[in-house]
Amino acid sequence: MRKNKNHFLGIFIGLIAALFCNTAISQVNFPVRPIKIIVGYAPGGTTDILARIIAERFTTSMGQPVYVENIPGAGGNLGAVAVARAAPDGYTLQLGTMGNMTINPSVYKNMPIDTLKAFQPISNIATVPNIMVVNPSVPVKNVKEFVDWAKARPGQVFFASSGNGNAPHMTGELFNLAAGLEMVHVPYKGSGPALIDLMAGQGVQVMFDNMPSAINFVRSGKLKALAVTGPNRVASEPNLPTIKESGYPDFVVETWFGLFAPAGTPRPIVDKLNAEILAALKNPDIQNRLKDLGAQPAWTSPEDYQKLLESDYKKWAEVAKKAKIEAQ
Repeated sequence: MRKNKNHFLGIFIGLIAALFCNTAISQVNFPVRPIKIIVGYAPGGTTDILARIIAERFTTSMGQPVYVENIPGAGGNLGAVAVARAAPDGYTLQLGTMGNMTINPSVYKNMPIDTLKAFQPISNIATVPNIMVVNPSVPVKNVKEFVDWAKARPGQVFFASSGNGNAPHMTGELFNLAAGLEMVHVPYKGSGPALIDLMAGQGVQVMFDNMPSAINFVRSGKLKALAVTGPNRVASEPNLPTIKESGYPDFVVETWFGLFAPAGTPRPIVDKLNAEILAALKNPDIQNRLKDLGAQPAWTSPEDYQKLLESDYKKWAEVAKKAKIEAQ
């Protein structure tokens, strides 16, 4: 009897050891199947553009297909929830933004997840300024003329955004406060649909969009750019002033975008993905593509990225309270 017990105990221990061994091997060999990067916004926006750049690079460097899935809605919350509830194995990731990771918790009453606890940060990827763009029919050439024009039309000027609580929304609200305007916010399910209506003059006249998703429409003449929101002018558009130098010295907004995995993702997988991002951002072709979009490469360690999340979480909570911003 004792011999049988020892026999079964040995089998049990062997099975457990094999399980842990296989898990360790799978982490070392990661990835062994396709990876999905979820974007919580519609195609065509900055988050989508950056996700596809990274997916293309990962497909080449990691030897497995990496594809992007768009799950727009609720200011990026729907996509975030899908990733937070996925298996923590590295095969479902999120291209998250300052908006859905650190702003939404302060503006949405019923957040379905705690963004500081539901994810494992992997690395920041890029920071970008927003760009203030108007429909070409708006009769202004610069920020000062726009402010004068908008002040003469209180409650009649509508600014588009990629969704409630996102960086373009918050930037517009901050500009309302800074310039003493009464522009009305119109949220969309992503930058792409918002830009389409802005270019068509369908109900909105201005937008503070992330630069990568809007700049090509400026270059083609479909939109008119008035300024960028970063601390300095953008190298690819040196003649475009900042809002800071246009009469609002304290007005500076930059948006970041980075990669996240579900909380509990094994550290070897996190480290491998972090190293892949660092290698991607060192690639001259990707550096040039980001520069042309007005984006700045911004790799971080997982620990430093977590600190950035916590810092911005507090910052935007104060802004949302001051501006009385609330989304359903």
